Amino acid sequence: MDNDSISPALYGVETQTGGLPEPDIRGGPPPSLPAEARLPINRCNLPAVILGSLTYQHHPVPLEIDGVRTFHADLFAALEGLADPGERARYFQDYMTVHFCLEHLEDAGLTPGRRGKQRANGNYLRLVRGWSFDSDGREGAILKAWTETRFGLLARHHRGPLHGRGSEVYQAYLSEGCAGLYGTNALEAQIDLLYTYCQYELAMAYAGQTHLRLYRGINRLDEHEVLERLAGGRYLVLLNNLNSFTQNRERADEFGDYILSAQVPLPKVLFYNRLLPGMLKGEDELVVIGGVYEVRIGTL
Repeated sequence: MDNDSISPALYGVETQTGGLPEPDIRGGPPPSLPAEARLPINRCNLPAVILGSLTYQHHPVPLEIDGVRTFHADLFAALEGLADPGERARYFQDYMTVHFCLEHLEDAGLTPGRRGKQRANGNYLRLVRGWSFDSDGREGAILKAWTETRFGLLARHHRGPLHGRGSEVYQAYLSEGCAGLYGTNALEAQIDLLYTYCQYELAMAYAGQTHLRLYRGINRLDEHEVLERLAGGRYLVLLNNLNSFTQNRERADEFGDYILSAQVPLPKVLFYNRLLPGMLKGEDELVVIGGVYEVRIGTL
């Protein structure tokens, strides 16, 4: 039996959340997600070796970050009573503003001072707008580092390839992410809740659906780590731990000579530009958690 096809239940993950050790795979074929692309522990209900696998792409199950839905149970109970997506979005933004004291930072312990306020003003909305502007900037480093801790998927690219966790380029990327988090008000917890709300809205919008067909413009195949070439223009690729996609094939064509298309599991969508009013502008962007994917690469 293929290691990736083993039921998550065999790893004890159906009732226990993050902090699980990696499964013992001695004597079987290696998992599709390379060891150098994952951490042994994370903070969600599946280990990285499973959620980053090809089998997960084909047969996804919901992903939950430890404790977020329970801690914010009142929020999701209130959302259940709102039928209009726009009304739910406004309620969510109001909740974020109050819960994280985004308009009253002194209540969250901010020491008065211009420099401190500039750092504390870093919030989830500025973060995702910064990603849209430059995914290799400071905001991108923060989001990729968040993906590492929450899902156990290591970043593979940030301003260039990241050659292992001990390399200078990887340490520089980590330093940039840490610098971006310093002095902010529970910014990682804000992202936790943003992801959980995004999953709530996707479940409402795509009831009974497990995947979205998404597209990404690329200029060269070697921009991605190709694990295997398959027939019919299909490839197994290891994507960066966080990536931008679009639902519009023609839009993807504007960003490269070739179009990479994939069936993306809904639980791997971190956020998308229509999730909140005014959150992201411009292209029809969805930010997708990486791992191993079967993709097609072709031209328009």
